[in-house]
Amino acid sequence: MHFIGDIYVSEILHKTVLDPQGEEVGCLEDFTVALGELFPRVSGLVVKKKSDRYIIPWEHVGIFNKKVVSIQVSASSLRPTRMGESEMLAVRNLLDKQIVDINGAKVVRVNDLKFGEVKGNLCLIAADVGVSGLFRRLGIKKRWDRLARLMGYKQTTDLIGWNFLQPLEPSLGKLTLTVPRKQMNTMHPADIAQIISEVSQKDKQAILEALDVETAAETIHELEPNVQATIISQMDEEQAADILEAMPPDEAADIVADLSDDKAQDILELMDQEDAEDVQELMEHEEDTAGGLMTTEYVSFEPELTVEDALREYRLEAPDVEQASAYTLFVLDKDERLIGEVSLMDLVLNQPHKTLGEIMRTDFRHVEPDEDEREVAEIFSKYNLLTLPVLDEERRMLGIVTVDDVVDLILPPQSRRRKHRIG
Repeated sequence: MHFIGDIYVSEILHKTVLDPQGEEVGCLEDFTVALGELFPRVSGLVVKKKSDRYIIPWEHVGIFNKKVVSIQVSASSLRPTRMGESEMLAVRNLLDKQIVDINGAKVVRVNDLKFGEVKGNLCLIAADVGVSGLFRRLGIKKRWDRLARLMGYKQTTDLIGWNFLQPLEPSLGKLTLTVPRKQMNTMHPADIAQIISEVSQKDKQAILEALDVETAAETIHELEPNVQATIISQMDEEQAADILEAMPPDEAADIVADLSDDKAQDILELMDQEDAEDVQELMEHEEDTAGGLMTTEYVSFEPELTVEDALREYRLEAPDVEQASAYTLFVLDKDERLIGEVSLMDLVLNQPHKTLGEIMRTDFRHVEPDEDEREVAEIFSKYNLLTLPVLDEERRMLGIVTVDDVVDLILPPQSRRRKHRIG
């Protein structure tokens, strides 16, 4: 078996394949590669002649290079064969497919495939995602190279090694590529959401399934409302429930409100009872109101608690709320009525033995749940607030609106939606 150096698929695809007598066997249509190795080994050639296709095992290939492809068996002895279970078609399953590029946090397209020698075998070693790969496939690579030199354009090789890629789906017939799970979970959710917005619905689901629950929840928040609802509605209901539980209640309520009643009810029944009740409660409020903007996650203490004890409790409770909600502590009486606010700075600067009742501010601003969202935004702007409590007519705490919610209102990454009650 003779092959010389590295070779690109586009340089040899559709070449005529000859038998030992020089008789034409057919044209090279694809390659079978055996998965399971770091670099998949080429296990056979797919040759087409008229309407027939043959898979020629690699051990029967005699010469393989850019100029000549020949086999060691006669054309008359060929019979149609099938791929093995651990094999896939390289051209059909990889060329023009998408890869998640973690460095650029974007989706790139496979323009060409590179084969090379690994331990004496011809293996798939890289995907070419650059413009050079595209021009090579179009047969104008040399002209492009000359033009680039004349223009002083510095060309780069955009290859992604196969060792940095892995199947996104287990089905070999529908292989898409992505970065490893651990790397994906280190990306910013907004970058993952951008990637998800560029791939098919099936790939959206597969990418989210590769994430941990918390990252998946943050990523879904960054998506458009119709995409959120579609993804959640097509998920396994237990997985959907886990993701919604990991989201702030107000965000989860927005998504559940966009599901069908039956689907919403099924998912709510699988959620933790307290989380489900919070979502249900938020869905009762009309859109464009403080109740529609608020979240039920906040940090609250009783006025008798000392600064020292409050700091200890804060360390336990703060990780479970949104960052914007964690800078203000709300002081409630035994009937859940709001009587004061304490900032995180207040806790740090005051003596440990002082009580929250002694250091709290009582001149706080608040709104009722039916307050128009535009009025809420004006209050945030006028008083430079981070949070705004939402109280009922008896001053009982219902939730808070955060500055993040107001920013989303002014510069909406997602449209506001009307919530409806499921019951």
